[in-house]
Amino acid sequence: MLSVSPSPHYQSDTSTTRLMCNVLIALVPALIFSVVVFGFSALLLTAVAVISCLFFEFAIDKWLLKNEDISIKDCSAIITGVLLSFNLPNNLPIWMVIIGSLVAIGIAKMSFGGLGCNIFNPALVGRVFLLISFPADMTTWSKVSDYTIDGTSGATPLGLLKESILSGKTISQISLPSVQDLFIGNIGGSLGEISVIALLVGGIYLICTKTISWHIPVSILGTMFLFSGILYLVNPELNANPLFHICSGGAMLGAIFMATDYTTSPMTAKGKLLFGFGIGILTIIIRRFGAYPEGMSFAILIMNALTPLINKMQPHRYGTKKQ
Repeated sequence: MLSVSPSPHYQSDTSTTRLMCNVLIALVPALIFSVVVFGFSALLLTAVAVISCLFFEFAIDKWLLKNEDISIKDCSAIITGVLLSFNLPNNLPIWMVIIGSLVAIGIAKMSFGGLGCNIFNPALVGRVFLLISFPADMTTWSKVSDYTIDGTSGATPLGLLKESILSGKTISQISLPSVQDLFIGNIGGSLGEISVIALLVGGIYLICTKTISWHIPVSILGTMFLFSGILYLVNPELNANPLFHICSGGAMLGAIFMATDYTTSPMTAKGKLLFGFGIGILTIIIRRFGAYPEGMSFAILIMNALTPLINKMQPHRYGTKKQ
């Protein structure tokens, strides 16, 4: 007898909550490193972002949408809070963190229907909103030296590169941090982006647990390396070397944790490769020719908007004729 039943026909013990917990585990190394470098301010900022995101999602679910099943149980709001904090400087005022959380949850996520319905990555929307609204506060960084910080502010490696090139200096005249410093995290920047090795450890964990696939991170970083490498070969006095680009700014954080968001990234392997290629190209274009020294956040949001079109690249359905 042939038994016919409705989908799903294949069941797994993997749940949304478990996937979200895997992401949280993968974020722990970068969080620990940020606490080592920035101290209590890193914990405070992360805690405020997480609590704010949880509160706003609960409040909107409970009192505005009047849903009986409160969605904070899936832990996605916690991830949004952590990722938002990872994209912020450690000295950002607390009230700005709360505003960023409200924008991330209230506008970018819940206004579209909650988890699985949002078009753009919520944490990135919150970060870009704060960057546009409060540019001075969002670009004031504490100096980092040998895993300690001081009270003075300094430019990030990408900010230093952008300012120096615009002032007429060449690469040989700029004192850029070494690749070793970039890899370890002996630089200034946002909470979660300064240590490449900590982010790679988390990324390897996500791939090994099959929480994410390799397609998006590898295509983003590979494209950034190749495109920046071409620019470097054309004019090494105006363009930094490829390793500098993939190890600085939000490249690793964006490629591993932000661009791989299930809802806002393509479904197929081919689509993910195209998605990553677009992010890599746009990031280098914005960094080199745009007004901002960093381009990862804007590149991901632009490609988020193109995801529905990329998803049209689906395998033809069984029993149908190829077009």
